[in-house]
Amino acid sequence: MARRTPKPEAQFTATLTPLRQTCEQCGNRLWVAYHCRRKVVTLEGVFQLRVVICQCHTPTCPRYHMRYHPEEEGRWALPHGEFGLDIIALIGSWRFVEHRSVPEMHQRLQARGLAISERAVTQLVQRYEELVSLHLTDQERIKTRLQKQGQVILALDGLQPDVGHEVLWVVRDCLSAEILLARPLLSSTQGDITALLQEVKRRLQPLEVPVKGVLSDGEETIRSAVAFVFPEIPPQLCQFHYLKDAIAPFYEADRHAKTLLKKQVRGVRPIERALEEHPTSENDAIGDYCLAVRASLTDDGRSPLEASGLRLYDRLTQIHDSIARVQEKKDCRRP
Repeated sequence: MARRTPKPEAQFTATLTPLRQTCEQCGNRLWVAYHCRRKVVTLEGVFQLRVVICQCHTPTCPRYHMRYHPEEEGRWALPHGEFGLDIIALIGSWRFVEHRSVPEMHQRLQARGLAISERAVTQLVQRYEELVSLHLTDQERIKTRLQKQGQVILALDGLQPDVGHEVLWVVRDCLSAEILLARPLLSSTQGDITALLQEVKRRLQPLEVPVKGVLSDGEETIRSAVAFVFPEIPPQLCQFHYLKDAIAPFYEADRHAKTLLKKQVRGVRPIERALEEHPTSENDAIGDYCLAVRASLTDDGRSPLEASGLRLYDRLTQIHDSIARVQEKKDCRRP
């Protein structure tokens, strides 16, 4: 669909000039071929860029009449892109850190004064995913980093978004936090996991970086595959899974306590309906307490590192104490 509104007017201007003055192939001087203009929308405003394009005029040069763009141009936006890299990074943070939807991100950007459509937001999310994929699969960068640290500690685990779907198996290095391999598998048999680890081993052999340890959960198929591919390395149980198994009795007790606490604070919605039907001067304060109770009920914590039942008890206790203090002040004001 064609644009129905004109592009916003530029608020700032900038001129981009190549840093290189000579041809990298023949060494002769580069000549200015022409100037091009492109408009880039950033978080700071709309910039009108004047891009100086150079080229080599030596007929015998292999790069004869090949365009040379300024190095700084890639810092502003992607090729043929209208929006800056700062907007792409912000959208990626909202999408994958705060889990915002496209309409929510669209409204946030419009609140910042950016003229952008929902379709453009969707496309920028896709550009962000492509940039992240290129960064994670840059083998030269990973090779340099692994060789510099001198050793690797592998972590292996499978991620299943829904029951019945493919499991995404990820092998990453614990020291550098780099993802070395990611493969979707229909099954999690010992043969499949063995093939996955063997592929990682083949990739690490040319780098001459030894594997010092392998972390995984306690599944027998994973432990057998690790023992087959890395027989000289004893497998280590993931600390998170170890703690989760050790704290299982406490987790069950905490979950039971949370269920009992929830039964005592049911009925928030009827109170909110009563506030709508009978408005008073105290409605705002009562509504805030209702929101606090509702937020406490929906915060499940992060087991096993955080006990959700204890957290719910602490928050309900704070709400109860606050209501008691308000009631005490109210009683003191009475004649």
